[in-house]
Amino acid sequence: MWSQTNGPQRGKHGPLVGAVDQGTSSTRFLVFAAGSGEVLTYHQEEVAQLYPKEGWVEQDPDELLNSSLKCIEKTVDNLRSLEIDPADIKAVGLTNQRETTIVWDKTTGKSLYNAIVWLDARTASTVEELLKETPGQNKDHIKDICGLPITTYFSALKLRWLLDNVPEVRAAADKGNLLFGTVDTWLLWNLTGAMEGGLHVTDVTNASRTMLMNLRTLKWEPGLCKYFKIPQNVLPEIRSSSEIYGYITQGPLLGVPISGMLGDQQAALVGQMCLSRGQAKNTYGTGCFLLYNTGTQVVQSTHGMLTTVGYKLGKNADTFYALEGSVAIAGAAVRWLRDNLGIIKTSGDIEALAKTVKDSGGVYFVPAFSGLFAPYWRADARGTICGLTQGSTKAHLARAALEAVCFQTREILDSMQKDSGITLSHLRVDGGMTCNNTLMQLQADIAGVSVDRPSMVETTALGAAMAAGAAEGIGVWDLSKLQPLTTDNFVPTILPAERESRYERWCMAVERCMGWELPRDKQPGPDAEYRLLSSAPPAIFAFSSFLMLMAADYLQSANS
Repeated sequence: MWSQTNGPQRGKHGPLVGAVDQGTSSTRFLVFAAGSGEVLTYHQEEVAQLYPKEGWVEQDPDELLNSSLKCIEKTVDNLRSLEIDPADIKAVGLTNQRETTIVWDKTTGKSLYNAIVWLDARTASTVEELLKETPGQNKDHIKDICGLPITTYFSALKLRWLLDNVPEVRAAADKGNLLFGTVDTWLLWNLTGAMEGGLHVTDVTNASRTMLMNLRTLKWEPGLCKYFKIPQNVLPEIRSSSEIYGYITQGPLLGVPISGMLGDQQAALVGQMCLSRGQAKNTYGTGCFLLYNTGTQVVQSTHGMLTTVGYKLGKNADTFYALEGSVAIAGAAVRWLRDNLGIIKTSGDIEALAKTVKDSGGVYFVPAFSGLFAPYWRADARGTICGLTQGSTKAHLARAALEAVCFQTREILDSMQKDSGITLSHLRVDGGMTCNNTLMQLQADIAGVSVDRPSMVETTALGAAMAAGAAEGIGVWDLSKLQPLTTDNFVPTILPAERESRYERWCMAVERCMGWELPRDKQPGPDAEYRLLSSAPPAIFAFSSFLMLMAADYLQSANS
């Protein structure tokens, strides 16, 4: 049972807490009943991703904001239709896609460029230039301070690119008008007044994903700002993940406090009640993110993991840290099968298609569309499909796509075990892909651990709501008295020998995906296309034939 502090009760559900969940693919606003943790209602809006060049991924900042406002408005309408008083909402939390970078002019409130999304790879050349000036060209040169390797993933490099390549951004910085923020900061600034007193604030979890915050002091590190040539006056104030930041100044929740803020993966860690050292969760969304709670100790990984802030639930609360393994492409691989190859009509169709075959038929799919994240951090990797035969079908590829998610998670679990010395026996899971029972069973089989899926899957939004409801001055929830959600369990069903044999093949496929994207100074000349084709292995032509067969199959089914 969920517990709440004593106090006056209003409405048939008692006090309520709302949460804005702004993700890569959609924005949602959910309302939770404090007494039960139950979602009473929500509204969701899809948000577009823009691909102006290969490897570039952008979004419209105004769309992220407007979709949030619309979701709040529609959800409040839902409450009224359910005869629930919106005035019972005591607080709102924010959770967001992390690392996504937004810049705007504080005098006009206008964004100066599209949001550069976390999986955008345009800063590869910026990384190259930085590493040339780094002792030993060591990508872990600043890791002891910020917990992160020098790679395209994090916000500092995106901001550096904007300052170097967008004249409007440089001009605003020179005038002292430039503001930078991740999505949480952009939303909070606008929700609390924008040009008229809007708060330029982030929390410790989002700040820990920029490469600019000192993990131990929880402050912007001047040496890191100097290293990346970032003016410190453009950065937001860093606060805890659970406190009253300010009050909503527009819309149907006018005057309601915003009192919780967590990056989406840290919010899921809280929502999954992984509040003790040694507990871990994995979120399956556009990407895949596994966080392992290391308690109040900063643990530096030597096996490709990231060190990050897990949460700080109050101004004077202890800071909890986590090891994180990040996979760039998980659900995005399913979207690729749907949108680019057309072998499924909706993302939900992949489970039924994958179940039509007993295994992947020896097909291995490494979806390194924009490089490999943990534990490799290889920007030169690209998507690869291995093991194709004349008997390979779209069902085998669908199953291989699901297995790819599980193999990548297995790699991260192995690395975390080496860093922590602790073998996990249970993995808590959440995210949109976890409704796929086949995927969950494959994960248990491939990782060799019990996979625990909560019966209430909205753990990311729940984590933000918990932080908001537990804030000083709100007091809706006492987190020390809350119990974990009930779960469905998936246990391994294959023998260890089979598990290791399949994993060995996966590692072979990963080796083959590296080295495809060469640095700029090593790019091939004008006759590269001829030389590439003339030297291409037979697998390249086999894959071309495979795509042609699938296209023909798709067109035939569409016409029938």
